[in-house]
Amino acid sequence: MADATHIDVSYVANLARINLTEEEAELFQGQLNQVLKYVEQLNEPDISNVAPTAHAMPLVNVLRDDIPRASMDQDTAISNAPAARDGQILVPKINDQF
Repeated sequence: MADATHIDVSYVANLARINLTEEEAELFQGQLNQVLKYVEQLNEPDISNVAPTAHAMPLVNVLRDDIPRASMDQDTAISNAPAARDGQILVPKINDQF
């Protein structure tokens, strides 16, 4: 199996149906290897005493309490719609042909 830090640019370009010249593949492979080498530096610091976190800053839920209340009746909701027929809101037809 290939090294997890190695990505074959020619193989990925083929999967993406991108035609690369030999020179482009070599250039991109070198650039990608530099990026991967740079990212490998993230493994260097000792993080054994760092607690796992989902966010760098603590988050506080600012949403209001979920209190049940009466909803809008159908006639009021439909009266806000630009077009309605038979108790339903009319929306423009979507053209599904590209």
